[in-house]
Amino acid sequence: MTRRWKVRPEGANWGEFGDDDQLGRLNLMTPEKVRQGVAEVREGRTFSLSLPLDLPGGAVLNPSRHPPQLRPTTTPAGEMNFLRPFREAYNTTEVVCDDMVTLCLQYSTQWDALSHVGAQFDADGDGEAETVFYNGYRPEGLFLTPADNPQGASSAGALGIENAAVHGVQGRGVMADVRRAFGDGRHSVGYDDLMRALQAQGAEVERGDVLCVHTGFAEAIVEMAGAPDKARLDACGAVLDGADARLLRWIDDSGIAAIAADNYAVEARPYEHAGDGRHALLPLHELCLFKLGLPLGELWWLTPLADWLAANGRSRFLLTAPPLRLPGAVGSPVNPIATV
Repeated sequence: MTRRWKVRPEGANWGEFGDDDQLGRLNLMTPEKVRQGVAEVREGRTFSLSLPLDLPGGAVLNPSRHPPQLRPTTTPAGEMNFLRPFREAYNTTEVVCDDMVTLCLQYSTQWDALSHVGAQFDADGDGEAETVFYNGYRPEGLFLTPADNPQGASSAGALGIENAAVHGVQGRGVMADVRRAFGDGRHSVGYDDLMRALQAQGAEVERGDVLCVHTGFAEAIVEMAGAPDKARLDACGAVLDGADARLLRWIDDSGIAAIAADNYAVEARPYEHAGDGRHALLPLHELCLFKLGLPLGELWWLTPLADWLAANGRSRFLLTAPPLRLPGAVGSPVNPIATV
């Protein structure tokens, strides 16, 4: 197809993987990266890196996202399929439980799809900004909004999470244990701090790796047991400094395939901005999702794995973390598995 943009954002890699690419940096998770991940398996021990999907609890982190609601399916006759004798009239022995869920896909442990964040940007070079996403994809004719249909459905017809699911997300993970370096209090991690933390661990990050950032935030959520304390969470754990130009440059230059963190949003949320003119509220999201096509994982439960790695003098592991294959979704729950 014809290239979708005439001008690409400064620092973007649009077109690097082809004009129709919808995978972005996941293209760097090659068979060789899978083999490198497998080579890190020595004990055969596995860690689930997912929170229970009903955590954090409530809507403290994001008022638009709410805990999942499980309920039984129903028969055509209106019977609830929960502890229901199966075909009682035929004198069978089975008792059936069958349920469904209403789930905010980015409520708990998750991947952001590349359709999650776009920008107003003049990709046509005509002096007028338009809504555009990674690799120049436009929502017109592709993104279905609730206003487009009577069912109120939405769908991203490009850059949906199903692309990552089909490709598979498996390779080598590298732990950046900023909690061990800076403690449990809120700390803004720029380039220098991240390099210091990696060096202290003896961790090396290479092209195609997934960087996992351990801050202790998810551990605090687990301890709160579904009753999150906003004031405590606001002061909890390190956050990447999306305003640090050197950090953003390193994310690009390092060639990492994705970033996953155990906190909400990965980066600091600078709701008060000191700059002039229009700007990104979340500059790391803008760089990763919009410019580089680099997926972001949030609210991963990394503490047990980070502690084990530290105790064993290691920082790398096999990571298997495919999202749900849900066409058109802009994010997905995930149960990442680390194998060491």
